[in-house]
Amino acid sequence: MIIDRNLTSFMVYCEDAIAEALKKISKNDGRIVFSVSERGMLEGVLTNGDFRRWLADNPDFDVTRPVSRVSNKNYKFAYLDDETDRISAAMGDHTCLPLLDRNGHLVAVARRTPAEVIQIDGRAIADDAPTFIIAEIGLNHNGSLELAKELIDLAAAAGADSAKFQMRDLKSLYRSAPKIGASSEDLGTQYTLGLLQRFELKTEQMFEAFDHCKARGVVPMCTPWDFESLDRLQEYGMQAYKVASADLTNHDLLRAMAETKKVMICSTGMSMEQEIIEAVDLLRETRATYVLMHCNSTYPAPFKDVHLRYLHRLKEIGRCVVGYSGHERGQSVVLAAVASGARVIEKHFTIDKEMEGNDHKVSLLPDELTEMVKSIRQVEAALGSAGERKMTQGEMMNRSNLAKSLIINQDLAAGETISAEMVIVRSPGRGIQPNRKTDLIGRRAKRAFTSGDFFFESDLDNDHVEVRNYRFKRPWGIPVRYHDFRKIMAKSNPDFLEFHLSFKDVDENVHDHLQEKLDFDLVVHSPDLFEGDHLLNLCTVDADYRKRSLFELQRVVDLTRSMRDFFGKVTERSILIASIGGFSKEAPLTPAQMREAYEIAGESLSHLKTDGVEILPQTLPPFPWYFGGQLFANLFVQAEDTAEFSRTYGYRLCFDVCHSKLACNHFGTPFLDFCEKVGPYSGHLHIADAGGVDGEGLQIGEGDMDFAAMAEVLDRTCPKASFIPEIWQGHKNEGEGFWLAASRLEGLY
Repeated sequence: MIIDRNLTSFMVYCEDAIAEALKKISKNDGRIVFSVSERGMLEGVLTNGDFRRWLADNPDFDVTRPVSRVSNKNYKFAYLDDETDRISAAMGDHTCLPLLDRNGHLVAVARRTPAEVIQIDGRAIADDAPTFIIAEIGLNHNGSLELAKELIDLAAAAGADSAKFQMRDLKSLYRSAPKIGASSEDLGTQYTLGLLQRFELKTEQMFEAFDHCKARGVVPMCTPWDFESLDRLQEYGMQAYKVASADLTNHDLLRAMAETKKVMICSTGMSMEQEIIEAVDLLRETRATYVLMHCNSTYPAPFKDVHLRYLHRLKEIGRCVVGYSGHERGQSVVLAAVASGARVIEKHFTIDKEMEGNDHKVSLLPDELTEMVKSIRQVEAALGSAGERKMTQGEMMNRSNLAKSLIINQDLAAGETISAEMVIVRSPGRGIQPNRKTDLIGRRAKRAFTSGDFFFESDLDNDHVEVRNYRFKRPWGIPVRYHDFRKIMAKSNPDFLEFHLSFKDVDENVHDHLQEKLDFDLVVHSPDLFEGDHLLNLCTVDADYRKRSLFELQRVVDLTRSMRDFFGKVTERSILIASIGGFSKEAPLTPAQMREAYEIAGESLSHLKTDGVEILPQTLPPFPWYFGGQLFANLFVQAEDTAEFSRTYGYRLCFDVCHSKLACNHFGTPFLDFCEKVGPYSGHLHIADAGGVDGEGLQIGEGDMDFAAMAEVLDRTCPKASFIPEIWQGHKNEGEGFWLAASRLEGLY
């Protein structure tokens, strides 16, 4: 829903002629007008239907009569300061609803957002769609079809959606065409005509360039500067037209383009606002599908003359998607335009800024175009949503580490009352936040507390997880740490304990934590991060970094071997789970870099002494979190290369279904296909729910996963693989999140 305060196309005065109202009805989105008094009070509503009904009862009609004679006085409305839900409910099935102030003045119109979005060759152009990026080649091919094709290739490689050209029939376009460059013309016109005469591609060459666009996966687009060129482009089958700024006032050509029913992307440079309004009236009258492009037609455009804030005004005038066609140097203004709402971006590019022709000087080089596209996608991601503020996964991680919690400062028996004096605020933020203190005070404790215990959300909820023994079809375990495994293991009947180690745990003496023989099997999860911010990476081309990673992982292997002595049900080889690397900071690795990284990983793992220990590389999400920050993961992210690594090097996998679901969400691939391909190589499972592309470790049932469908595939492909419920922060309150997950997974796994 859009709240539109621009009433020009919707409002008539009650004494205006019916004919005037009908003109406005034919042009605006809602096919409706609102009739107001001289003081702006809403008097009535008139639609096409209202007019037809009046006409049926009054065959001797006279369209010079005042609108008040025919307007519907039984109308719905809402107040501008009403809640959105109230406005939406009042609108019902209508496309428009008048919004009044509390004195009855018409002050705005609520309009439905059009369900239909503009489509060009399957690419959507809409306020909620990715920015449509046009690489403007124009005349920068300098008359060479080979250079035109090279520019198309570069546009495709940069990630542009479209490559755009210009077509002119010089004989019909210029009055002095028979004498190109005639001395009677102004110097600027002489210069331009001279370039056009030498640099225009022939029609057949243009069509060949368009075909090359299609072959490279970019949309061909062209600006017809005259009727003859439009006819040729129609003959070719052009899907969309770019209207040059110079032709926004050329209503005959505008109308001809509109009648083709093709998408029109219209630049507004060199135009006065009234001329833009007139062009919009024509486009709406002809029912054209169009985008308005803010533009300053100076080459290069001074930054002070760009006026990006006009994008908002342009959107009001056009009642359409808006974009930006930039002729300034650099790309910073383009990024600001995207942040300001531009959904189409057009920018010239070239292979050499020193080539002959004005456009080269304001063009981006290929690497600059690539960087612009990348930056636009980053800005789009950063724009996010204007909805309710929620914490991201990274923020939740940092809140757990950095924020404060409510803690009890004394022992307390279950059933006793929590008083204000018992509750203090301390870091870290693992428990409930300090602003919930008053919710705690006066409650009876649902469990026994020891001084220093955190208060958790479950201490406030009426629901409580009753821990019990669980039954699963495959071996199952619980994630634990040295400091909490005894309390957690005593609550239920897991087959094994999976110790998640920190790098400090690796330095400690195992005998300080393990003394007696435990009646469980053992799984160990290696730290990802080691002292000095060293992120484990066996895949890097940096030999010194890789040597350090091998040293650290060997220490974990040795520790795992030592821990085996304290577990009574260990198998021949204990599982050690590791994220073995392949991360990047600025951008994903190229396919060639990934192949090299897998080879380095396989070679690195062969140097480890693993008697009694089996290393299982785990599948990874596309954007893993590490202590509140994100990286790009590249290896063990997609199914095909993950399975290929297992086949080539003989390693079983830890299939983290949450990580891989996030990867499938990111790449748009079916998750069950991933399960089919990776399941046969999986020796261990980490199970949690997932949301979006980086919402990992969610509680079962709170994300995107279909656990029943996944269970059916995993029962066939890896029936003996063990699993843990790996819920983020599931260890809090003695494993509360793990027990809830176990109860929801029971019967499936």
